[in-house]
Amino acid sequence: MESPLTDDSKTAQTRTHKPSWLRVKLPTGPEYLQLRKIVDEHQLHTICESGNCPNMGECWGAGTATFMILGNICTRSCGFCAVATGMPSGVDWQEPGRVANSVKLMSVKHCVITSVDRDDLKDGGSILWAETVKAVRETSPETTLETLIPDFAGKWENLQRIIDIMPEIVSHNLETVRRLTREVRIQARYDRSLEVLQRLKAGGCVTKSGIMLGLGETHEEILETIDDLHKAGIEILTIGQYLQPTPKHLPVAEFVTPERFAQYKEYGLKKGIRYVESGPLVRSSYHAEKHI
Repeated sequence: MESPLTDDSKTAQTRTHKPSWLRVKLPTGPEYLQLRKIVDEHQLHTICESGNCPNMGECWGAGTATFMILGNICTRSCGFCAVATGMPSGVDWQEPGRVANSVKLMSVKHCVITSVDRDDLKDGGSILWAETVKAVRETSPETTLETLIPDFAGKWENLQRIIDIMPEIVSHNLETVRRLTREVRIQARYDRSLEVLQRLKAGGCVTKSGIMLGLGETHEEILETIDDLHKAGIEILTIGQYLQPTPKHLPVAEFVTPERFAQYKEYGLKKGIRYVESGPLVRSSYHAEKHI
């Protein structure tokens, strides 16, 4: 039996053997360059930049940007995510106004808002979530909104605040298959995430979810996960390639080919999911403006 690779050697191996289809062009175009200038001049913050999203140029060119609220420290320690883990500071109640101002300055047509998990707060951050959506609507009434929300630890009165403000799309990512959930999303639960989506759907929301491939899941498990999401009533699904953000995070078990991503897209559409974005570079907000 071969000895297992260390984290460092795994990282080196995945970086060395990253396939050609994961290479991306530097963002260009007049719309992107104009937004880049505004962001730099006003010191605005988007998760597009801090997350080094490969689709930033394309999304900004289409008028879509993603903002993260409730700070940059998460109370959870997911094995795939590069956001810092720890005890966050208090809630900044000026944040909704700053996000709304950023959306207006950037002339964002479709605004995606996400957040860290705030299990330290009784409301899970849901009150600030609602205030942020209201602020964006007040300053940019023509901008459509998508909220990529946490599970609020299964405290359904907090989820209800999201249902009550009814963003155009409400997204909650399942991230991975059932078997790998405990390792990939340490404090999350597969069935709880499905219940989040079911409750959103029952409340009248247009629902969306996303999963990552390349963490060691099997073909059958991926199909089972798509089936579960379809049963939960989602209308939009994103499927992308997991990439290891640092040597401390879970290693990439496999680089899934574009052909297999195309097969999963076809399967999801045949199941009845209305929109499926599936490809190596797909992220949660990819083509988000088209799903409205």
